[in-house]
Amino acid sequence: MSLVFGMEFLMVVSIVVSLSYALAYLLNHLLRRRDQCCYMLAYECYKPPEETKLSTDSCAQIVFRNKNLGVDEYRFLLKTMVSSGIGEETYCPKNVMEGREETPTLADALAEMDEVIFTTLDNLFAKTKSFITSPSEIDILVVNVSLLSVAPSLTSRIVNRYKMRENVMSFNLSGMGCSASIVAIDLVQHLFKNHKKVNAIVISTESFGPNWYCGKEKSMMLSNCLFRSGGCSMLFTNNRCLKQRAILQLKHLVRTHLGADDEAYQCCIQLEDDKGYQGFRLTKKLTKAASKALKLNLKVLVPKILPMRELLRFFISNNLRNKKRHNKTSFGLNFKTGAEHFCIHPGGRAVIDGVGMSLGLSEEDLEPSRMALHRFGNTSAGGFWYVLGYMEAKKRLKRGDRILMMSFGAGFKCNNCLWEVMKNLDDVNVWKDCIDQYPPKSLVNPFMEKYSWINDDYLGFVRFQR
Repeated sequence: MSLVFGMEFLMVVSIVVSLSYALAYLLNHLLRRRDQCCYMLAYECYKPPEETKLSTDSCAQIVFRNKNLGVDEYRFLLKTMVSSGIGEETYCPKNVMEGREETPTLADALAEMDEVIFTTLDNLFAKTKSFITSPSEIDILVVNVSLLSVAPSLTSRIVNRYKMRENVMSFNLSGMGCSASIVAIDLVQHLFKNHKKVNAIVISTESFGPNWYCGKEKSMMLSNCLFRSGGCSMLFTNNRCLKQRAILQLKHLVRTHLGADDEAYQCCIQLEDDKGYQGFRLTKKLTKAASKALKLNLKVLVPKILPMRELLRFFISNNLRNKKRHNKTSFGLNFKTGAEHFCIHPGGRAVIDGVGMSLGLSEEDLEPSRMALHRFGNTSAGGFWYVLGYMEAKKRLKRGDRILMMSFGAGFKCNNCLWEVMKNLDDVNVWKDCIDQYPPKSLVNPFMEKYSWINDDYLGFVRFQR
């Protein structure tokens, strides 16, 4: 009897111990997940000086002074600018405005980066000084500039300027293209998993001055029509004591890379043309690569962000459509059940149109991206934050709202993420001087108004005058 009782006692003890271990593991897992949050505390977009504003006239002057262009190339450039979706208040690197695009120097490149990076960081630190009292409180520093790599690195340049701590974790990302901002945030998010109560700075910009294309290959001239000066500095933390200060919380992030596909890899690539001019080639295969990357990305992201009822509705609708093939009604996912706002990278009008059509978005959903493209152009990895700034300036971002960010970049990559708004946002930002003018009643392109009359005879005359 005592033996049986002893065995039963041991079994009970064993079960209790096992349950205790299981409970401890569960609590540890929950606590680890609790510490893996990623909050955005603030962001600061760069507004270049007025003397670098690229009006239609100054843009035309830059085009006409390229001695390598013929009549066909002039016609192509003017047609591209007319259909670009870009207005005449975007900004250009100083060396290009001064007519030195063919002879850029390292000093030009560094001056361009210093202006963007230090201006935005100064403003960011000033904005957050009530809870981040010194740059020495920054634990992680990530800079993404695709087309410039110098020694010492840009991160070292920042550490030196702001006298950051000797154990600051610094990372320099290059070659990531327009989606580099989300890549940098993904890196920060992974570092947050292993470091508690830390602050991170991410800086997203691009070096355009030394990379202005001066040749005549049409697929490489496109970058001159679309890309403009800009950038953004952002402050993140996983410190829950600062949660009440946060403006956004990262909920989900998915990255897709098609680098193994030769066609996708080569559709957006930096190289030299047959005359030795360096530039960035954008091929007609880009839209195909973007479509494929977006589909693969959404396969992973959709189950994370859309409610079960919408997934079930889509599944049932798809089955009905397959059974009734004569019915041509198109059934698609309603992305508005998972996000109230859509921050599509303002890479160009075709990109915005394509994503909008794929997701079934309205013109109101696409308005922030269209306006950011019109006002600031394609600022590469910094473009997201001009779109976000537009939403905030319009006072559209309310606590609990969700923002779906979608980007494409060289490689070829599609990187998307979902944010939750932590409080009603209405801070003064880079749009403060012009937000009342947007959206304009008509997005008539100024190039159409001023240069649509240009014909072959005039272009031939311009070429002869040179």
